[in-house]
Parts: sequence; structure tokens; C-alpha cells
Amino acid sequence: MRAVHATEFGGPEVLSVREVPEPVAGPGQVVVDVTAADVMFLDVQLRSGWGTEFFQLEPPYVPGGAVAGVVTSVGPEVDPSWVGKRVVTDTAASGIGGGQPIGGYAERALAKADTLVAVPEGLSLSAAVALAHDGKTALAIFDRAAIQPGESVLITAAGGGLGTLLIQLARAAGANVVAAARGSAKLELATRLGAHAVVDYSEPEWSAKARAATGGAGADVVLDGAGGASGADAIEAAADGSRFIGYGAAAGKFADLDREVMAARRISVLGLFDLTGTSDIDWLALTGRSLTEATAGRLEVVVGQSFPLEQADRAHVAIESRTAVGRTILTV
Repeated sequence: MRAVHATEFGGPEVLSVREVPEPVAGPGQVVVDVTAADVMFLDVQLRSGWGTEFFQLEPPYVPGGAVAGVVTSVGPEVDPSWVGKRVVTDTAASGIGGGQPIGGYAERALAKADTLVAVPEGLSLSAAVALAHDGKTALAIFDRAAIQPGESVLITAAGGGLGTLLIQLARAAGANVVAAARGSAKLELATRLGAHAVVDYSEPEWSAKARAATGGAGADVVLDGAGGASGADAIEAAADGSRFIGYGAAAGKFADLDREVMAARRISVLGLFDLTGTSDIDWLALTGRSLTEATAGRLEVVVGQSFPLEQADRAHVAIESRTAVGRTILTV
């Protein structure tokens, strides 16, 4: 079968398709005939050589931590009724708060039976894989933010996969949504999805504009998917006593926040690892919930760009250049 390999750490050009042996399901595992594979910003970072202190990866390896497709075979101790079912799942090596996001950019992939989620009829496998990571994460963030009707919510990196979902969830909760993103295409998308105001955070004084969009009072909730300097600047648009959830690092790192200032302003801070490190969240149930919401039409899944397996390098270029809108996937 064909699989994309990162032959060494470096630019997108290190990705190439190779012929590899067919996977064989072991105990508790299944083989999924892949229709679509998720492409994460994390995949791009790892390919470049970032994060080796957190992920013990050595090239060559097959990137990709989530796939959607049809189960073709099961290993020992697995219910055989899974065979033939459409599923979305983490790869066998991947997992929340641990594991390695690898094995997904391939024609067939191994997965653990206990991470399989059946894809409802009426939802495409491309949409399902776009929710594999973002669906459960968006709902976990949304639930923790406890957004109330009438509150102002600032969302950074609003044109990405998570941001587009959070706009819709916050709007449905009755919030006044201010979306911050880079470039007209992403801002237009945020407006279409329900943002009341949009701000380009590549422009000077963007945080002052975001605060003005809340009527000057500041955002009651900041959902920061940008990280870096943009995430830190977002604090200037936050109200005293607000809630800040920093879940993303689209800028290359999480926001560097002054904890003394945050404490003085009574701004509560929650990071991504505060979510992924807890055992209180049923991630599988959240994935199923996101699929249900999308199937019912209450949540639009934005797949901004898709590429065939042999063009995985182009998918990485789109993400790295910040031109990708919504979610990026590979089709097989």
C-alpha cells in the first residue's frame, strides 16, 4: 500500500509517498481503509523538527494522527461487527495527552477498537475526519468556557478549523462574537459563520479594535487559538474578571502571559494541557456529539482545502504559509 513518509526533518519537500507493507490488526486493533486523513498544524511542526522533546519521533515516519474510512479487518478481542462500518478514529499510535500523531497519511491505517466512532449516515467521511480533533476539542473548550447569553467572546485564529467551530458554538449560546484572524478570506468566513465583528490581527492596534467591538467593556471570554504575541495582545481586549482559554499555538508557541497581571485583573487562565491532562472529559463522547451536531446541520464543518495523498507536501505548505482556511485534509 501507499503511505506518505517524512524522510527526514525539514521542509515540506521531505514528504514523499512510498510503498509499505499492509498493516495487520493486533489484539484490540482494527485496520481502516482510509478515505480521508486529518492534517494538523502539529504535523507541520513535527515534520520541521520541532517538539522532539515531547514526541520521540525519528524519521522516516508516517505523519497523521486521525483518519476516517471503513473498517476492513479486526484483530483478536474485537467485535467483528465493526467490519464494513464507516468510522472516524485516532490512529493506533495517537491519543489525547500522549502517544504519537503518526500513521494516518496512508491508504490503510491501524486504530484501536476503543477509539472508533461510527460516522452517521448523511455525514461525509471528509467532514468526519475534519472533526476528529477539532470537534471534540471545540466542545471541550466550549463546555469549560461556560459562555452565557449576552457575554462578549473574542476568538483568535478564528478562520482555522477550531475557530470556525467555536464561532458557531458561541453564537448559538447567545454570545456577542468578535473574531480575530489574518486576511480578508478568513474574516469573510468568520462573518458568514455568525461573528458579529471581525478584526485582522495582522494590523496594528488590533486588540484595541477588538475591545471597541465589545462596546469598550472588553471580552468576557477569550478563546485563544493563535498563541504567541497575538494571544498575549488579546489580553488587552479582555475585561477584568474575564476567562481566558489558550488552546492553540498557530503563531508557533502558546501565548506568553504575565500571570501577575492576570491575577491582578482577576482573569482566570486555562491552557490546553489543563484540558487534555484531565480525566474528567469523555473525549469519545465529545467526538460523537460533534458528529451528531454536524449531521443535524447545527454545526458547519469547514474543509477549506483537500489534497490527494501524493500532495501532502502542498497541504503542509498551505498550513505553513497561513493561507489555509478551516480544516485541511488528505483524500485517499
